[in-house]
Amino acid sequence: MADIARLVALGASNLTRGFWSVVSVSRAAWGPGIQVLAALGRGRSYGVPSRLVVRRLPGILESGLWRTLETLPKLPTRAVVTDVGNDILYGFSPGRTLAWVEDALDRLQYVTQGIILTDLPLANIRRLSHTRYLVCRSVVVPSCRLSLAQVLKRVEAVNAGLAALATTRGIKLFRLDPTWYGLDPMHIRRSYWQRAWQAILDAPGASDRGHCSLMEGLQLSFLAPERRWILGVEQFTPQSGMLLPSGGQIWLY
Repeated sequence: MADIARLVALGASNLTRGFWSVVSVSRAAWGPGIQVLAALGRGRSYGVPSRLVVRRLPGILESGLWRTLETLPKLPTRAVVTDVGNDILYGFSPGRTLAWVEDALDRLQYVTQGIILTDLPLANIRRLSHTRYLVCRSVVVPSCRLSLAQVLKRVEAVNAGLAALATTRGIKLFRLDPTWYGLDPMHIRRSYWQRAWQAILDAPGASDRGHCSLMEGLQLSFLAPERRWILGVEQFTPQSGMLLPSGGQIWLY
């Protein structure tokens, strides 16, 4: 196993839903002293504020994670950049979406070369019927008016751009496994979370010794990020690195 002391994770719904598994896999792979800094949130955009029902979050690039990274002492770090598809559904062009990803990679490469970039689940989207697409679109991004053909074309362009970025920068591009998904083409099934994050984080030997208890999992689920708005009212929660009972330290943005 690589000697990793810190994980920086950027993403949206899949990272949020599987965060319990991300922490347990990281702790099992790299020890109870692992630090995890995450900018996540369902529906999260990389470049602009995003709203889900009554909650709003700043774009990942605008979050306080970057300020914290500058102030913390340097440690051997692994980073993962995932869930970049929301910005397509928000109507942003592949070029704009990729520019935001490239900005994130620029910042991360100041602290590590151990970056993992995931692609989008293109195979699953190609199998979508028009009806299933409309149902998924209305649930995930009700404001989206792009057709399935338009979304597919943009996903193909973004995936090609992600592959080019990975090659140019010498970082790992992780191809998501289509079998991890069910009727929902965009979210990894719960039964695959542990297996998927072991593969994505390149921690295949991680065992259940770092597994989160139910209580710890609930604690992670209810952690507040540094900055969010609920019904238009800003909530600010300073992040000092919360220590988990079974080991690990969490900063959430």
